[in-house]
Amino acid sequence: MRIGLLTDGGYPYATGESRLWCDRLVRGLPQHEFDLFALSRSADQEQQGWVRLPDRVGRVRTAPMWTHEEDARHPGRPRGLTGRLATGLGRSYGRRDRRRFTAHVTALVGAVCAGTETGPESDGAGADAAAGLFTDGLYGLADLARESGGLHSALRSETSVRIVESACRAPGAGRTVHSATVPDYLAFVAELERALRPLSLDWYDEDGLGAVDLCHAASGGAAALPGLLAKRFFGVPLLVTEHGVPLRAHYLAAPRTPAGAPVRALLANFHGLLASEVYRQAALITPGNTHVRRWQERFGADRNKLRTVYPGMEAERFGAVGEGDDGGGPGTLVWIGRIEPAKDLIALLHAFAEVRRAEPDVRLRIFGAPVQGTEGETYLAHCRALAVQLFPDEATDAHAVGDNPVTFEEIGGPEVPDLAEAYAAGGVVVLSSVVEGFPISLVEAMFCGRATVSTDVGAVVEVVGGTGLVVPPRNPRALADACVALLRDPERRARLGAAARARALELFTVEQNLTAFRGIYLDLVGHAPARWAAQVDPRDPDGPPRPFATPPEAHVLGALPPEPVAARAVAGASRVPSWAVGAAGVCAGARGAGDGDA
Repeated sequence: MRIGLLTDGGYPYATGESRLWCDRLVRGLPQHEFDLFALSRSADQEQQGWVRLPDRVGRVRTAPMWTHEEDARHPGRPRGLTGRLATGLGRSYGRRDRRRFTAHVTALVGAVCAGTETGPESDGAGADAAAGLFTDGLYGLADLARESGGLHSALRSETSVRIVESACRAPGAGRTVHSATVPDYLAFVAELERALRPLSLDWYDEDGLGAVDLCHAASGGAAALPGLLAKRFFGVPLLVTEHGVPLRAHYLAAPRTPAGAPVRALLANFHGLLASEVYRQAALITPGNTHVRRWQERFGADRNKLRTVYPGMEAERFGAVGEGDDGGGPGTLVWIGRIEPAKDLIALLHAFAEVRRAEPDVRLRIFGAPVQGTEGETYLAHCRALAVQLFPDEATDAHAVGDNPVTFEEIGGPEVPDLAEAYAAGGVVVLSSVVEGFPISLVEAMFCGRATVSTDVGAVVEVVGGTGLVVPPRNPRALADACVALLRDPERRARLGAAARARALELFTVEQNLTAFRGIYLDLVGHAPARWAAQVDPRDPDGPPRPFATPPEAHVLGALPPEPVAARAVAGASRVPSWAVGAAGVCAGARGAGDGDA
């Protein structure tokens, strides 16, 4: 079948979220064809290029959500590659379209303002009314954009600002929203236009999302918005996968944005209403863990539509460590990850000070690099300074050179050439985060057969499942006690490490992830209403309809005659995807950073 894979700031770009997962999905399901519909987040991401795409990717359409240009074509890319805003963008509406636009924006913004008084946990009539207004406005604007274009300029017009002002001042608006001023109206209108930009793309036709059998959104929010319209316009079923919670990430990032409190409140409610509509319209939702699932249920996801599918990870690279008999450095604690405040290395260093009082010969090796930006560098410098303060160079006598028991290292040097060697360097792996989604480093440690001590955040308890010690976050004393308990009991370390490896191999491999989605795809399309009009064989218009865009016979050599011109090729024949051929016959997707495993 033909899958429309929807991404936001990820695949096929060389940098981005869920890139490796998407690549493994596309490469691991060769019986399906994939069309990519990708939103990019920054000019830097665009400049980094794409990963090398497999031949089963039929087409790629991209659209930048960060630019202010009305037509977002990239002159250096093949014609038809990049999504653009619908024809007519920026022109003036006629009287009838102006009335439609005003009515739809009034409904949508009214729902956003009213919703600040009715949160996601409210089941009252107010919440239902807000949701109804929101969907009326959203789909009304989508219909208008498809028929007449012009949303970009219209949403940034004075009319939109006045609508926002009236809604914020209307009875029932929250106190925070009611305090908004003109700069807040302007800021929210700009953010609203950017959030609704997918409505104006040229993806919604018989050659775009109308040609796929299933839309698979790699995240909620903006990535799933084209899937909502594909379902509305063509009846295409929508599958939503969330390994994290975009809405939660928005809430966490809001305090650090320059926008005022009224704008943050309006945007939070807009994203909450959008998430609820995505969950309501999705045929199936696959959270990556129970922590994500709880957020989805909080915002209205039907439990009958939820199926937890853990993200697959490569176990082979850690096989040599996990199958070894050695216990690593029995007197060494290891921490691995990105160095940032959410990882709470400050608490880890204070906990290690307690560990050293109980076990003076223990060492702590911290492997990682700071996140990009000044915040990461500043935090790393603060951690280094604290380590020097807590553990001044200790000399065994007056003439010996002291040695700090805490080291900050980066993977890739001669002593630790790869990630597996880092996990092999210690007997106990520690995770000290205060904020965590799906703890990748914890799963990698489990693949390596290492006993772990972790803080109870995100999906940690679900991942560990009794094969490691879990303590409250921001509690250095509890973290230290758990580490000392494992350091003093090698037999317990070995038992927990073996159980952790067995659990990881059962639940968290690439193979189990691919097996799950292989069955999900067939089940969803098998239960979806047949869209016969779109699936008539162009070589035999009077013949019987076919259920999928690519019938099973197309994969049997010689079963069907060759398709004309741009049609998909028969298995066994040579085919070049449309995305791969540029003006000079050069692979456009190869401009990125190598293959999908880079």
